[in-house]
Amino acid sequence: MGNKKKVIHPIDPVYDCNSEILILGSFPSVKSRQYGFFYGHPQNRFWKVLSSVCCEALPDSIDDKKDMLLRHHIALWDVIASCEITGSADSSIQNAVPNDIMKIIRCSKITKIYTNGKTADKLYRKYLEKVTGITSVCLPSTSPANAAWSLERLLQKWEQLFQ
Repeated sequence: MGNKKKVIHPIDPVYDCNSEILILGSFPSVKSRQYGFFYGHPQNRFWKVLSSVCCEALPDSIDDKKDMLLRHHIALWDVIASCEITGSADSSIQNAVPNDIMKIIRCSKITKIYTNGKTADKLYRKYLEKVTGITSVCLPSTSPANAAWSLERLLQKWEQLFQ
């Protein structure tokens, strides 16, 4: 394992006043932080899964990804604003400071919160559920580390976003 270091979340949330669904990850990976946007690792299946459940072509650019999210009234952010982390390992997160999720909820129509994976869900329940009053629904992680879940199985679970 590499050295644990304090990292501040570098990516702004995506949302607008019409957002109805909020998807929360835990904290951006090293690749995502380098790329400058959520789920920037080429092996992460988030964009494949989301474009499929939205019945859209896979978005290419960051702007295309933002446009797709907003067209489907989806807000996207992470639970953690800053933490100590080793590389991209969620399991190494310590001294987490949560994001101010209420700034999104107050100026949108969000009534549903989904978490991308068990770590994001655990962190949401620990830090934010009491603040928002919204119980999260945990979806299986789209991370390449979650190899037990095939793309097909992920799609079946993630379809509930629009049910």
